Amino acid sequence: MKKHVLHTLFACTIAVLAHSASAGNADAGAEKVAVCAACHGTDGNSPAAAFPKIAGLGEAYLLKQLEDIQAWDQAAAADKATVGRPVLEMTGMLAGLNNQDLADMAAFYAGQAMQITGSAEQQVRINSGVMVDGLALGEQLYRAGNHATGVPACTGCHSPSGQGNAPAGYPRLGGQYADYIVKQLKAFRGGERMNDGETMAMRLVAKNMSDAEITAVANYIAGLN
Repeated sequence: MKKHVLHTLFACTIAVLAHSASAGNADAGAEKVAVCAACHGTDGNSPAAAFPKIAGLGEAYLLKQLEDIQAWDQAAAADKATVGRPVLEMTGMLAGLNNQDLADMAAFYAGQAMQITGSAEQQVRINSGVMVDGLALGEQLYRAGNHATGVPACTGCHSPSGQGNAPAGYPRLGGQYADYIVKQLKAFRGGERMNDGETMAMRLVAKNMSDAEITAVANYIAGLN
């Protein structure tokens, strides 16, 4: 169990080191993000939980996601299962953009401040059938993980305050929409999202999480700042 947790944290580090971000120009990026505003807001603070907030997530992380989304969109149908990151809502949105364009857009959004969604009082039903305080469970998972099932704490990569580690490419989580975090954790758990590298850092984190744990930790993260 302890070996699994240590492997996951090590894998997370290696996965990020394998990706080096290009230098982006935030001022140039401001001129290139008009197409993004309808879903993500003019400053990266999406007005609806259906779309993630991308303000302040970190330049390296944002660039990697843009590159991966573009790669999946441009891949042949036979390759889409193994290439990039599928985001159907982004189909065609990055067509015609080059690497510098993506880097500039990432730099612009990285420099914006995220607005905090906030957590809600919550009860969740754990696997035993017992209802528990969701906020307390979410905090426990975020800060200590679940040693019994080998789920590591989130703090190792995303920091105790949820600010992430921008230079290393670990995104900010604190303040994000809970619904979006739930969707991504379930996608990593189910293998629908695989752009966490050959080390499968996030897939190893999510694979043993229950629905209740995912719901609880996502709600807790939404209020972190």
